[in-house]
Amino acid sequence: MHEMALSASVIALVEDAARRENFSRARVVVLELGELGHVEPEAMLFCFDAVSRGTVAEGARLDIVRVPGAGWCLDCARTVALSERFGACPDCGGRRVQMTAGDELRVRELEVD
Repeated sequence: MHEMALSASVIALVEDAARRENFSRARVVVLELGELGHVEPEAMLFCFDAVSRGTVAEGARLDIVRVPGAGWCLDCARTVALSERFGACPDCGGRRVQMTAGDELRVRELEVD
C-alpha cells in the first residue's frame, strides 16, 4: 500500500510547515489528488489518520479534492479531458496527448492553530 508512504510524506510537509510558520496544530489538510494518479482516496484517509498520530497533524481532517485528468492533444491543438493515462484524444482519436492534469498529489491548503 503506497498510500502509507505518501501519507507519511504529506505529514512531513505539514511538520516542515509547522516549524517554518510556527504553528502547533494542523486542523485541516486539503490535498489535491489527481484521478489518474493511481492513489485511492479511501486508503489515503485511512493511512493519514494512522501516520498522523503523535504529530502536529494528529486529529486533523484530511479533505481530498479530486483533480480530473486533462491533456494537450498535439494533433488537434486543444486541451481535452482524459479518463486514462496515455489515452487517445477523445476529439480526434490521436495518440499524441501530453497529460497536463490528473497526476497531482499536492498539499493545497492548511488550516492551523
